[in-house]
Amino acid sequence: MVGADPRMQMPHRVGKLRRELRVPASHLKTGWMPREREREREMSSFLRCIKTVVSFLRRIFHCCGDRKPDPRPWDPPFDPSQPSIPISYPITTLEALAARSYFRSFHYPFNRSSVPLPPSAAALPPRRRILVCHDMKGGYTDDLWVQGGGNPDAYAIWHWHLMDVFVYFSHYLVTLPPPCWTNAAHTHGVKVLGTFLTEWDEGRDICDTLLLSKESSQMYAERLTELATTLGFDGWLVNIEVKLDRRQIDNLKEFVGHLSRSMHASVPGSLVIWYDSVTIDGKLDWQNQLNMQNKPFFDLCDGIFVNYTWKDEDPKSSASIAGERRFDVYMGIDVFGRNTFGGGQWHTNVALDVLKKDDVSAAIFAPGWVYETEQEPDFQTAQNRWWGLVEQSWGILQNYPIVLPFYSTFDQGHGYHYSIKGLQVANDPWNNISSQSFQPLLSNGPSSSTVEACINFKDASYCGGGSITAKGNLENNSFFSTKLFHGQLQLEDQPVNISYSVRSDENSLFGLYLELWSEISGKTSILIAADTQPFSVAGLEYSRTIKPQIKDTKADVLADAAWLIYEVTLTMSGYMLGGIYLMCALKNPDRTNIEMEKSPIGENTTSENSGFLPYRASLGHIRILNTEPILEFPPAKSWVIQGHDISWILDSEGNRSLNLKVTWKLKEGYAMSFTRYNVYVQRLMIHTDGNISDTVPSYVGFARVEAFFLSKLGVPTGVTALRFIVQACGVHGTCQQLDESPTLELAVEC
Repeated sequence: MVGADPRMQMPHRVGKLRRELRVPASHLKTGWMPREREREREMSSFLRCIKTVVSFLRRIFHCCGDRKPDPRPWDPPFDPSQPSIPISYPITTLEALAARSYFRSFHYPFNRSSVPLPPSAAALPPRRRILVCHDMKGGYTDDLWVQGGGNPDAYAIWHWHLMDVFVYFSHYLVTLPPPCWTNAAHTHGVKVLGTFLTEWDEGRDICDTLLLSKESSQMYAERLTELATTLGFDGWLVNIEVKLDRRQIDNLKEFVGHLSRSMHASVPGSLVIWYDSVTIDGKLDWQNQLNMQNKPFFDLCDGIFVNYTWKDEDPKSSASIAGERRFDVYMGIDVFGRNTFGGGQWHTNVALDVLKKDDVSAAIFAPGWVYETEQEPDFQTAQNRWWGLVEQSWGILQNYPIVLPFYSTFDQGHGYHYSIKGLQVANDPWNNISSQSFQPLLSNGPSSSTVEACINFKDASYCGGGSITAKGNLENNSFFSTKLFHGQLQLEDQPVNISYSVRSDENSLFGLYLELWSEISGKTSILIAADTQPFSVAGLEYSRTIKPQIKDTKADVLADAAWLIYEVTLTMSGYMLGGIYLMCALKNPDRTNIEMEKSPIGENTTSENSGFLPYRASLGHIRILNTEPILEFPPAKSWVIQGHDISWILDSEGNRSLNLKVTWKLKEGYAMSFTRYNVYVQRLMIHTDGNISDTVPSYVGFARVEAFFLSKLGVPTGVTALRFIVQACGVHGTCQQLDESPTLELAVEC
């Protein structure tokens, strides 16, 4: 892989090398005589492969030399049964898969995803689709830390609206997607697949055991089904990259077919995708198209991921072979550009345009290229630009909101601080993709506008690690707008409540613009703004206006007062909510000489353009829900909260710390469920007279399951007890009051 991490283990590098050599094996046979009209094309392809081999070998020896690969956290002497910081890791042997040892791991409960796939996403849409295969630096990098890490610049994907299926790939036998990816993808209606891969001599040995009999093929298929079902992801990419004996093919077909049937029975809407590698006669011969050499496997599962060295005519030919299942053919595109059609990289859209024309699906391999190769000027900008090419070619594939409640804090899952409802609770760098909420569209391409809207990680956020900030210079009697979401939300008879948080300069006006459509009444639009006159003067057209009310937030005495919460209630029975736009204007469009004060969220810019004034406003969250009463949180006494694996540590300098697993669950009779919990610790000092003095609860992290592991929690001198508080949060963004949340008290051991 171009730009690959030199720390990558040698088997991963060699695995990548073989992918670069993917031309049909028949082209390399002695005595092969192509037809004259194909000779030049095939010879050119062969020479490119030789060049790739030489280049790749140079990279291996230059980057690796005699250096041993860095150990992975699960390498020996790792004991998965022992308490430690929870990690995601692969299953590397067939014996471990057969023995179901993963379910006895200390880490297993932490790796269950908590966000189910929405019912509306169970069936794939009857159109061409995009599958994204994430393969970066051997897999399990910053995302292996289930409870999050400390890298604010960790890799993430936030363009979920441009894909239908997400595959987590690595060069291990069984690649289990870290739960953060499943949580984020499911939030946006995207399916998630793990990978089953056999390759090289070890892979041959594995297949000899896997395909020993019909019964063994079924047993291993059922083991994979159990993993996907229990961990909450949606299926498997099956990649058998070894030469097989023809006598093993029937059992391989049984494995693929049984895996598909068992997955479908266990997880409605699940997928099993076959990779274009071994053929029906047992040869390792990438076809780069769907044909009769790989169609028997295609017929047994939900689709095929076609190798990425296809030519112009292959998509159309594959579609013809697939017949009514043409959308189940995913033509591969390697973003690193290794012999891929169009060259990948910044030309990935070239291949996408061809697949769009031929009306087949696409499989984008390794979009982490943008991150790995450190594309200029920075990751955020380059990532948005690259995915902008995908959007320009294929358009938006996922729509939200489609159901209520809808809640977004625009959190990408990383940042330099962390806030909850306007209160900054942590000031340390962090990353955890599980923290992602619905991601806004914003603009992915270059713009001539003098105002830019982007995710702001620097300033204090309303919730999570970032907010949307619109900033720049805005001309008098003008406005700036950008689309946040593209929904398909059918509005019913009951009123709908919309609330959002804003932090702005004194002269910066912020609003929301809603596009709605009805079969009977057609299109309409609503402008939500405290003052609509500046937008009217600027020429904005709308059907009606609503002035929002400022919500009383006196109860949140610790929250940043600069955040104002606005609320509106509307009834639009029979309408569908489509576009949701951010709207910006100056409060005083007729004044050209305004003394600007320092912004509460950053320094004002100085406009060099006559008639332009600085603009800056931030949107912290948006929530849409029915105005039905929100269910009350269960009282603290309705929870069972316990401590496990308690370990007190005293270092050589006398400093005390604690390792502890905290678990919680609702008692019987409570049917409520939550997908997020904030965890706090309060340090108590119990005096001899019985009085207790305590500290303000300190935020230590969040969990998406009913467990949290604290590692090396510092216990200052004089603290005699610790109180752990677990704060349940609903999908609509509301959290239980801390003083009403369940607690666990633990006496400090002397």
